[in-house]
Amino acid sequence: MPDNFDNPFAVFAAALIGQIIAALVGDFLRKRVQSFKQGERHDFNTVQAATLTLMALIIGFSFSMAVTRYDQRKTLEEAEANAIGTEYLRADLLPEESASRTRELLRKYLDLRIAFYEEAKSRPATDIAQQTANVQGEMWSVVRSAATSQPTPTIALVVSGMNEVINAQGFTQAAWWNRIPKGAWAMMALMALSCNLLVGYGERRKGELFLFVLPVVISLAFFLIADLDSPRGGAIRVHPQNLLAAAQSMKPP
Repeated sequence: MPDNFDNPFAVFAAALIGQIIAALVGDFLRKRVQSFKQGERHDFNTVQAATLTLMALIIGFSFSMAVTRYDQRKTLEEAEANAIGTEYLRADLLPEESASRTRELLRKYLDLRIAFYEEAKSRPATDIAQQTANVQGEMWSVVRSAATSQPTPTIALVVSGMNEVINAQGFTQAAWWNRIPKGAWAMMALMALSCNLLVGYGERRKGELFLFVLPVVISLAFFLIADLDSPRGGAIRVHPQNLLAAAQSMKPP
């Protein structure tokens, strides 16, 4: 996905400019061709209405896709917090030395997961991902050593919990990569340009202010879709409230 799709404001600006140009081109063509003959206006209105309806359907489907992906990211954040909190409690089942080390690593890991959601310029995503992978390796090494030395059902429960912690991170990352396909964006852009071209060509009011209404409305819809679909850009983002609550409960006495 191009980086510009992570900036809803860039999507809004590009969509608005492109649609205004299309509407003005349609208006320019209308002024330089003959008026509609008898019966042609009805046919044109039919085509225009069908195109606008299809545009509305495509925007609706894309908005639904964006909302679904946003809800999925919220659900997986909650699941990840629960998995980490559960494993923190299960660490008590390990031998004392392994339990202490596991809890320490889980607190460090939780801080990294919070940083993943609240990425700052001082900690880019690539560095956070590398540190997360390193801590995952350390945590797995600790529980694996404990399971090797004491292969009991109780220790197996701890190993299973650690596996859930690592899997939860993988599911979250996959959800963040799951974006609206570029083909859908291309289709929306093509339909938006076509609609504005037809509106400009068929506009009969005096003045050109009317030509700006549809571009603004569609651009606002594109902005909202891009905002919901972008995990990091824009104003609507998943706040790691469950991870923060888990970090608060896991603070050492």
